[in-house]
Amino acid sequence: MLLSRNAGVLAAIAATGLTLTSIPATAHAEEAVGAGAPALPGGVSARSWAVTDVRTGDVLAARNAHQRLAPASTLKTLFAVTVLPKFRAGAVHKVTAKDLAGIGPGSSLVGIQEGRSYQVADLWRGVFLRSGNDAVRVLASMNGGWTATAKEMQTKARQLGARDTTVRSPDGYDSPGQVSSAHDLSVFGRAGLANADFARYCATTTARFPSKGSPSFEIQNTNRILTGSNGTRRYPGIVGVKNGYTSNAGNTLVAAARRGGRTLLVTVMNPQSGASNAVYNEAGSLLDWGFKAVGKVRPVGSLQAAAATPDESRVTDGTRGGAERHAATARPVTAQVSREAGRRTDTTMWAVAGGFAFALAVGAVFGWRMYVRGRRAPGDDV
Repeated sequence: MLLSRNAGVLAAIAATGLTLTSIPATAHAEEAVGAGAPALPGGVSARSWAVTDVRTGDVLAARNAHQRLAPASTLKTLFAVTVLPKFRAGAVHKVTAKDLAGIGPGSSLVGIQEGRSYQVADLWRGVFLRSGNDAVRVLASMNGGWTATAKEMQTKARQLGARDTTVRSPDGYDSPGQVSSAHDLSVFGRAGLANADFARYCATTTARFPSKGSPSFEIQNTNRILTGSNGTRRYPGIVGVKNGYTSNAGNTLVAAARRGGRTLLVTVMNPQSGASNAVYNEAGSLLDWGFKAVGKVRPVGSLQAAAATPDESRVTDGTRGGAERHAATARPVTAQVSREAGRRTDTTMWAVAGGFAFALAVGAVFGWRMYVRGRRAPGDDV
C-alpha cells in the first residue's frame, strides 16, 4: 500500500493525546473571520465550511458552520471514530449474507464477497479508500448491528460535543432526518486524526484488496485532493481525511494538511458553483488561506465547549432533550453589523485588522459574547 508522506505526522499527533472537545464555530452567519486575517478567498460557494487548527483547536474562520446538512460519506469519519478502536487490525471475519443485507441502491462498494474472510484492516481500507458501504455494513454487523451502531455513533457525537448531527445510516447514505454540520464533521475529523490507525487509513492512496489471498486487486482512494486525480491537484502537505457525495448532499469533504509545523483541517459542504471538482478546489483555497492566517489571525473560536454530560450522551433519536436542550456554543468573533438590521440568523460581522485599539477591543468583547451564545439547538430553522 502507498501512504501519504505525512501519515507519520498524524501518528505523532495521535501520540500527543489531544483533548477532543466541540469546536464552537459560526452559527447561521454567512462568513466570519477574526481580527488580523488576510482576505478570505473569493469564489468559495459552499453552503457551509470551517477552517480549524488541529493542534490548538482554534477556529480561524467559518461560514454557516452549524447549518445542518446531509453529510454523505463524510459521516464515515464518525463511524470510524466510534468503531475503529474496537477490533484488532489483524482480526479475521468471514462475511455472511446477513452482514451485507440492506446496502442502499447505488452505494459505493469496495467489492466484498459473501463467504470470504477478510482482515479488519482490509475492511477499514475499504471504508477509507473506496468509501465502501459494503465494508461499513460488515463492520457494523461485527459491532452489534446497523441500528445499534447508529445509536452508538449518536452517543459518541454527543460525547464529543457535536450536537448538530443525527445519525440514521452509519455509512452516510441519504436517510430521512440524517444531518450533520461543518462544525460536527470538523469535530469528527479532528477526533479521528488523534487515532494513529485512523490517520494511517485516511492517508492511504492505494492498496491491495484484500491484502492477503487471491484473487485481490488494487484500490485507489476516491479523495481527489489526496490522490491528485481526475483533474485535481494533490494538495501540498495533504494528510487526507474523507470525501463524500450523494445527490441530496452534493459534494462534501473533510481535509487536513500540514505545513510549517502546523496541521489545519477544512470542512466543506455542498458547493453551489457547479464547477468540476469544486469541493476540492474550494477546500484547497481555504487551506491556502488558513496557512497564511494561522498565527496572525485572532481565532473566531476555540475547542473549549463543554463535552456532553452523561445524561446528554444518552440522546440517540435526535429529539429535543438532553444534549439538544443544552446546545449552546458558537458565533465567531465579528465586528460589522448585519446587512439587514435585526435579522439574527444571517448576521454577518467582520473583524477588521487595524483601526483604533479601543474599537478593536470593544469589537472583540462583543464578538466573543455573540460567539458563546450564538448556536441554536437542533430543531430550529436553519
